[in-house]
Amino acid sequence: MNARPLDILLCSTPVHGHVTPLLAVSRALVDRGHRVHFLTGERYLERAAVTDASVLRLPAEADYDDTDIDAAFPGRVGLTGPAGIRWDMTEIFLRPARTQLAAMDAVIRELDIDVVLAESLFLGAALLAARPPADRPALLNLGIVPLGVKSRDTAPFGLGVPPRPGALGRVRNAALTAIAEKIVFAPVQRAAQRIGQEAGTGLNGFVLDWPSHADGVVQFTVPEFEYPRADVRVPIHFVGPVSRTQPSDTPLPAWWGDLDDGRPVVHVTQGTVANRDLNDLILPTIHALADQDVWVVASTGGRPVAELGDLPRNARVASYLPYDRLLPRTAVYVTNGGYGGIHYAMENGVPVVVAGTTEDKTEVSARVAWSGVGVKLPTNRPEPAAIARAVRTVLDDPGYAERSAAIGRAIRASSGLDGLERAVVDTVREAAATRPRRTSTSPNRR
Repeated sequence: MNARPLDILLCSTPVHGHVTPLLAVSRALVDRGHRVHFLTGERYLERAAVTDASVLRLPAEADYDDTDIDAAFPGRVGLTGPAGIRWDMTEIFLRPARTQLAAMDAVIRELDIDVVLAESLFLGAALLAARPPADRPALLNLGIVPLGVKSRDTAPFGLGVPPRPGALGRVRNAALTAIAEKIVFAPVQRAAQRIGQEAGTGLNGFVLDWPSHADGVVQFTVPEFEYPRADVRVPIHFVGPVSRTQPSDTPLPAWWGDLDDGRPVVHVTQGTVANRDLNDLILPTIHALADQDVWVVASTGGRPVAELGDLPRNARVASYLPYDRLLPRTAVYVTNGGYGGIHYAMENGVPVVVAGTTEDKTEVSARVAWSGVGVKLPTNRPEPAAIARAVRTVLDDPGYAERSAAIGRAIRASSGLDGLERAVVDTVREAAATRPRRTSTSPNRR
């Protein structure tokens, strides 16, 4: 695009699934001539630096090691659904918000930042969004998790409840929103209001709805995989997933040729983070399909393959697998609901069986069922019999694959990183045209 280079502050909590999509964002914006300043935890600074961004470490009070998130935050163990989201929101994401805001402010003052890009759970951005627009740079939410913008057309984020059309649906949504904000997530909101008061910013409405008060949302999906919201006023830019299936240098395992015999391939993964206990999904899926005429192909996400023990004859396992080679030949994708992984599957037209109820996975799972791309199992650790039934349902009904293929076409046609840059540049232009110019004392404006 023909635009002056911007100074961009890119913010992420120090969690693998949050940082990873922002690495693609950083690289793309740097390659397009912008100056990116990447603020995140110490563990990810080296990876951020590889994108040629300048890297900025979060203060120690806002940093933690997510290598084993349950060990870092033992209070969350065993919590699922709203209780799990409530705990994670308060302890992992909200508690560091005031320190995050102070770190952002220091960078904004020093570098005269044009625009702040913050992923959805970097909640220092919620405090920044509470300031009058003239008192802050332009602010964009990067939607690396399902869209949570509040609407009369949707149930509140975190409950995993799909839309219901018509007036009755809106009445139901209003009731659920009141319950969620006043009861289910009331402790989170009280903590957020206290932190906002301490930070001197206050808070605009419900903390999970902070993107509604940003200058826009760049959502990393396509409209076909997101609930319609007719009443939303904040601009939402659907750019599709910014990480697409790419040629991989992961070597093929020695057993790869076994998959050529024509049997359907069922791929199961717990991703690269939520894989501490392979008994959650990988092992139950392997044993559920042991007597089926399919190949069960598992990726342990880096965990030692030996941890799985003795395997049935139709199981094949590797630590990592090349998705550009695997997904085009996969008949069913079994997952715990990572947002990025689901999009990889749909990009390749693969139907899904999803079992996840922690973090944002409740909402991802609800969208899998709502969009028709797969079957949802409402637990983190499904019984083998339930997995077998779900896989058979998806294999026997071509409608799931057809719907996934349709969304895959929309993903491949979406604007991706080019659309992201357009949204960033247009937002900065609009902010400059409609707000008083902020006074800069920075010597670094170039």
